[in-house]
Amino acid sequence: MILAADIGGTHARLALFGGADTTPRATAVYPTGDWPSAEAMVRRFREDYPATLSAACLAVAAPVLHGRAGRVNLPWPVDEHRLRDALELERIALVNDLEANARGIALLGPDDLAVVNPGVPDERGTKVVVSAGTGLGEAALVRDGAHSIAVAGEGGHADFAPRSDIELQLYTHLAARYPHVSYERVCSGQGLANIHAFLDGGERRSAAAIAADAESDPSGTAAKALRLFTSIYGARAANVALSFMATGGVYLGGGIAPRNLRSLTNGEFMRAFTAKGRLSSLLETIPVYVVLEDRAALFGAAAIAADLTA
Repeated sequence: MILAADIGGTHARLALFGGADTTPRATAVYPTGDWPSAEAMVRRFREDYPATLSAACLAVAAPVLHGRAGRVNLPWPVDEHRLRDALELERIALVNDLEANARGIALLGPDDLAVVNPGVPDERGTKVVVSAGTGLGEAALVRDGAHSIAVAGEGGHADFAPRSDIELQLYTHLAARYPHVSYERVCSGQGLANIHAFLDGGERRSAAAIAADAESDPSGTAAKALRLFTSIYGARAANVALSFMATGGVYLGGGIAPRNLRSLTNGEFMRAFTAKGRLSSLLETIPVYVVLEDRAALFGAAAIAADLTA
């Protein structure tokens, strides 16, 4: 059996798989902050779902360097060697969650995606994942002959580049509060909350509450915040698409996109996505999808673990 895990800033999903497939034999979801460490979490899962393991892959919402992940969007650091000891398992991989997400894209079917822009699909082209959730994650899936290689990135922490007067005002507002204004500060759950607080001049609210208010009052502050967020998301997704020449498609992962399909498909996103001057016509041909299957990173982690047994 293979152990796969997708450990995010809010929740962690762990599962057992028979191999690199999309049919988990057992699954558990834990609030990440309820656990003192990743090791304690996986030990509990092993106690609840005993099985003989051949390999494991844990995908985490943080940069992974030399087998170690810090606390960027996690309550504690994660160390591959400690996990190996906790699981009593030699074949184990610790990867960024967007690397796993990119691997999982290949395992999704048409029903797992919502089309934002049909474009002209290039099956041999590079694909990118841009996931707005607790944070903003980015990764690429690059073709190498008959195989694809997932490349993790941390572009969500790149400098936010305002494109209009209102975005410049937003940047100035955030620069007075944070030492570094990244895209994650404006294009994630916390980003939507930051945008709403900027427009409203009041207290911060949750992304879910803002989205609910936007749905009930299309002319209110919440709706304006969601439109600005959507435009920034489209501009950033296009930047990533251009960086990797992603003719294979752009996949919008994370928890925000599936819950705000109407906002993403009403034209605001694609107007920002294609507003790139001389390369606008190229961007019009790039397919854009919303990932509806929230286990994509888990599937990708299972595929990475299966590679360790090959």
